[in-house]
Amino acid sequence: MIFNIAWVAIGGFFGAISRFGLSTLIKGKYPTTFPFATLLINLLGSFLLGIIVGGNLGNSLRLLLGTGFMGAFTTFSTFKLETIQLHIQRKWNVMILYIASSYLFGILLAFLGIHFGILLTR
Repeated sequence: MIFNIAWVAIGGFFGAISRFGLSTLIKGKYPTTFPFATLLINLLGSFLLGIIVGGNLGNSLRLLLGTGFMGAFTTFSTFKLETIQLHIQRKWNVMILYIASSYLFGILLAFLGIHFGILLTR
């Protein structure tokens, strides 16, 4: 049990600093009202988590990479907060595009990631 917690903690540490670094980089290069940084990070996370699941990794790697790293790298709460901020700012078209692209492409990329992970382990 203690080793499982350690795997999740280590993965979470690296996932959180990776999200922070990538988000800072994207926001610095592409300043816009559309929340591209969160969208791109969450879409990348959906694809990578799909690969992890499809790759049928052992328990320790699933905890390290899936639960720990990807759990801290992706951010559902920031997605919700940014959606509310767009609503408050009355940016309806941007809000709808953000919600639709997050869910539609997130599910599609997770699906593709799973199949890619399966192919990698054959």
